[in-house]
Amino acid sequence: MQGKIKYEFSAKIWQYTGPNGWYFVSLPIAIALEIRQNLKWQEEGWGRMKAHAQIGLSQWATAIWFDKKQNTYLLPLKSAIRKQENLKADEDIKILLFI
Repeated sequence: MQGKIKYEFSAKIWQYTGPNGWYFVSLPIAIALEIRQNLKWQEEGWGRMKAHAQIGLSQWATAIWFDKKQNTYLLPLKSAIRKQENLKADEDIKILLFI
């Protein structure tokens, strides 16, 4: 993605235990710290920051959210992306994130 900062990492998919059970990936703390130090000014309400993500052949516009409990950003994984890439909870995946 032209004009965007690229972050590449692997992380484990996890499912929120509350209502609707969204699936997420927690960004590695070091990457989250770098993003927060350099790009926090781009955050909107509730620590939301626009981003583009890629897993496998799937790319999509999304947002990451800063979670104070985990001290990192969370990347939500939409159902359509999980189905398209055959992703399951507790699976380690490679992610490209563009901010």
